[in-house]
Amino acid sequence: MRVLLATDAWTPQINGVVRTYLRLREELALMGTELAVIEPGHFRCIPCPSYPEVPLALPARRRCARLIEDAQADTVHIATEGPIGWAVRGWCLRHGVPFTTSFHTRFADYVSARWPVPQSWGYAFQRYFHAPSAGVMVATRSLAADLSERGFQRLRSWTRGVDMDLFRPSRERLFGSGPVFLYVGRVAVEKNIEAFLSLDLPGVKVVVGDGPQLGELQARYPSAIFTGVREGGDLAAVYASADVFVFPSLTDTFGMVLLEAIASGVPVAAFPVTGPKDIVIPGVSGILGPDLRAAALVALELDRDAVRREAEAFTWRAAAQLFLDTVESVLDRERDTPAAQGRDLEAVRLRVQ
Repeated sequence: MRVLLATDAWTPQINGVVRTYLRLREELALMGTELAVIEPGHFRCIPCPSYPEVPLALPARRRCARLIEDAQADTVHIATEGPIGWAVRGWCLRHGVPFTTSFHTRFADYVSARWPVPQSWGYAFQRYFHAPSAGVMVATRSLAADLSERGFQRLRSWTRGVDMDLFRPSRERLFGSGPVFLYVGRVAVEKNIEAFLSLDLPGVKVVVGDGPQLGELQARYPSAIFTGVREGGDLAAVYASADVFVFPSLTDTFGMVLLEAIASGVPVAAFPVTGPKDIVIPGVSGILGPDLRAAALVALELDRDAVRREAEAFTWRAAAQLFLDTVESVLDRERDTPAAQGRDLEAVRLRVQ
């Protein structure tokens, strides 16, 4: 089987969406499924407004159509609501090709955090984008419930996994002997990082990542350690050297960094919102509450071995199987439609003659 992925987020970007699909591609290959990708590297790009480090693709219609046709895929999955996502969505609708989508990012909240745009407008925009999707994949139950209340339909579960071999406990200390409170992720206003940095906590605060708010926060909180981007073994070492992972975001839809921390035996302190409340077991793998400082201090006392065990339920193989089940169900429904009756399997493939 061959799945065509359309995404506006791809390497060299480093974020949860990119990391999810890179690992999904590896797992699907082991299961006999190929993931072909249409991404910004295929087009001319311009810097994304307010995120100049992120390339914004300008997908020419003919070029996009040729990439889709050349992929010779069995089905299409659209990961993002950006220019590439819209272009592939339009192609699918024009040619009557069913497709699935994912809801990864609360763009409505992100836009409202930067400009005076009502959240309702942003959610209406995203709802319109996903409306023709045969299945909208969401990472958590609480996100599915929230989107359902906002009028999104055909929501399907698709969780994430974590590399238990890479992210694991260690006795190595990178930032001294005192308590180390860690944040990993994009350094941007929508991540609410200042709610972490402003806490009165013992020891040291460490921020791993890059983003448009980095310079501002470095100047405002000179006592915190800002490491920049870390990857692979370097990132795993940072996790393992922390005592508590503090996740101040109020807008994330999942938070892969939560799983990475838990796999490293590092308890989580977070607000009780979508993402943390779907992943963290209160009193076992972390502490959730409206007082982030109190949660962080209580989390210091949790058993790191017990924290680590909670990550074992999240495997990339299970995540890949959920994804595959959803895209295959779209193919099954397409074959069962009256228009598909009498056609052979090859006619179902995405070929425009």
